[in-house]
Amino acid sequence: MEREKFGSRMGFILLSAGCAIGIGNVWRFPYIAGMYGGGMFVLFYLFFLIAMGVPVMTMEFAVGRASRKSIIKSFKELEKPGQKWHLHGYLGMAGNYLLMMFYTTVAGWMLYYFYQMLTGKFTGKDQEQVAGMFQEMLESPLVLTVVMVLIVASGILICSFGLQRGVERITKIMMTLLLLIIMVLAVRSMTLPGGTEGLKFYLLPDVQRMRDVGIPETITAAMNQAFFTLSLGIGAMAIFGSYIDKNRTLLGESINIAILDTFVAFVSGLIIFPTCFSFNISPDMGPSLIFITLPNIFNHMAGGRIWGTLFFVFMTFAAFSTILAVFENIISCGMDLFHWSRQKSCLINLIALTLLSLPCVFGYNIWSAVQPLGEGSTILDLEDFMVSNVILPIGSLIYLLFCVSRWGWGFEKYLKEANTGEGVKIPKGLRIYMTYILPVLLLFLIIQGWIG
Repeated sequence: MEREKFGSRMGFILLSAGCAIGIGNVWRFPYIAGMYGGGMFVLFYLFFLIAMGVPVMTMEFAVGRASRKSIIKSFKELEKPGQKWHLHGYLGMAGNYLLMMFYTTVAGWMLYYFYQMLTGKFTGKDQEQVAGMFQEMLESPLVLTVVMVLIVASGILICSFGLQRGVERITKIMMTLLLLIIMVLAVRSMTLPGGTEGLKFYLLPDVQRMRDVGIPETITAAMNQAFFTLSLGIGAMAIFGSYIDKNRTLLGESINIAILDTFVAFVSGLIIFPTCFSFNISPDMGPSLIFITLPNIFNHMAGGRIWGTLFFVFMTFAAFSTILAVFENIISCGMDLFHWSRQKSCLINLIALTLLSLPCVFGYNIWSAVQPLGEGSTILDLEDFMVSNVILPIGSLIYLLFCVSRWGWGFEKYLKEANTGEGVKIPKGLRIYMTYILPVLLLFLIIQGWIG
């Protein structure tokens, strides 16, 4: 069976960027940037994106493109006889499933909020009532299950049409709309009265604020955000590498994807800070910002229902673009490993992913007594910790060591694959940095994540 290919270069870039662009870009990046000194944090973030994120992305793409296989088979294809690198493929696949076990639920929240904004359910509600609506949603296993199943079924349905006709076509439309909506929202936000104060807080480098939280802490936070924003380490990028031709160098493509990913994170800050400052609300972190603070703000804004609906369309697309990318990885792995047809792999994974997503759904209601990481924690927190602090960084370190060490694929072969085609080449002089310094930085991130 001939391997599928992308219909266009734009399809590859948008789909890879869609995988990287997730909910973390929108609710985590602006908050962290504000907390760690605004512009100072953004500068550190860009530095680590180029120094750490982009090189590892080229490695994941190179393994995918050279092998033309999904994660488990890709290492088998490239490793020397008797080696065990392919065992990482199973950890990577576990990472894909684990990520989807909670991501489908959170994407369901976005979808539900889009529906509630669209139908005017928030209109006339005060702050307490809006907070109550978020709580009500979490406490209803029925609502959470229905929206989660809708997300899983839609994702599998799109994947069942194939790479070009399904995943690539829908992602192109979705990502184009996402970029348009985010620009419209940013312009609206920046023109709110008092919005410029929010922009200053976000964009002006504030060394004092950075000193207050600590310079080492700021650097570590920037390193973390820059690395995890790209979804590396579980083969989600390698699968797209396996679908592209050899016309372009992998560094050039990785830079394009990192730029798109950063653009969305950066513009999210242009939406959130001016809006929060305009309404005298602290841009606090995480779910409460998205599900309680912002709906309150939209309630008090002229045309707020329209802006709120647009915002949750954008959030749904940000989450769903990641889901489509990871589903494609999971489905193609079933096809590679067990020689299933695409349809069969889709059907089996439709059932598997629905059942695997239920613990996260029930973790907020029926099973809320299960608090795996201490009091107040949920099943989602455990799944998120496993993916973000264990599987992604360890997986990335394995890709890195496989590409640079002579006990793996080897630096020469990696460099040859990465530099094939037109575009920006990786200089040979980076070998020392990639072989000796980058692994230490990754190890530091892993240890930091465990301690934190």
